[in-house]
Amino acid sequence: MAVEIKICGLSTRDTLEAALEAGADQVGFVLFPKSPRNVDLTAASELAEQARGRASVVVLTVDPDDALLDEVMTKIRPDVLQLHGSESPERVSEIAARYDVRIWKAVALDRAEDLKRAGAYAAVADRVLFDAKPPKGADRPGGNAVSFDWNLLAELDLAKPFVLSGGLDPENVGEALRVTRAPAVDVSSGVESAPGIKDAEKIRAFVRAARDASRAERMAG
Repeated sequence: MAVEIKICGLSTRDTLEAALEAGADQVGFVLFPKSPRNVDLTAASELAEQARGRASVVVLTVDPDDALLDEVMTKIRPDVLQLHGSESPERVSEIAARYDVRIWKAVALDRAEDLKRAGAYAAVADRVLFDAKPPKGADRPGGNAVSFDWNLLAELDLAKPFVLSGGLDPENVGEALRVTRAPAVDVSSGVESAPGIKDAEKIRAFVRAARDASRAERMAG
C-alpha cells in the first residue's frame, strides 16, 4: 500500500490548494489557541469546504470539551478528529461513541516504555499517531519540530494502523519510512518557512519524497 500523507496546520487557501494539488490524502486544521497554526471555527469551516471531496478533513484539538466538539462537528464536519492532548482512553471512547467521525489519538514518545500506552488507545481510536514528546518548557503538545528515535517503532505490533509524526521534513521522511514502515505520515513544521507559515514548494517536496520512498519500499519488498 502507498503511504498516506497528511499536511497539518494549514491556514490559507493558497497553501491548502498546494497540498491538495500535490496529492495529500489528509489536510489538517488546528483549533488550539497556543499554536501558531491556530485557526478559528469560521476559517476552518471555509478551508474544509475547499478540501471536501479532494482529501480527508482532519481537525486537531487539545483536550476539547463537548461544547467545542459539538461546534466542530456542526460547522466544520470533519472526517477525522485528531485528539492531541492528555485525553484518557475513556475520554477517547466517549468521543467516539458521541460523534460519527473517525478518531486519531496522539501518543507522545521518547522512550520504549511510552509505547505501553498505545495499546489502550488503539482499542478505542481508529488510529494512533506517534509524535515526539514536547521539549521542556514547550506550551503546546505538538508542532515543535522535534523527532524521536524511529527505531522505537521498528518492531511495533499494533492492532490499528498508525501515523508517524514529529519533526518530519522533505529531507528525512524517506529514512523515517524506511525505518518504521509507517502506513501514514503527518507533517506540519517541516513544510514551513517560519512557524505557522506554510511553504508551497516544501509541501510539494515532502509529498514527492514520501511517495518516492514508499514506492521504493514496495519495489524492494
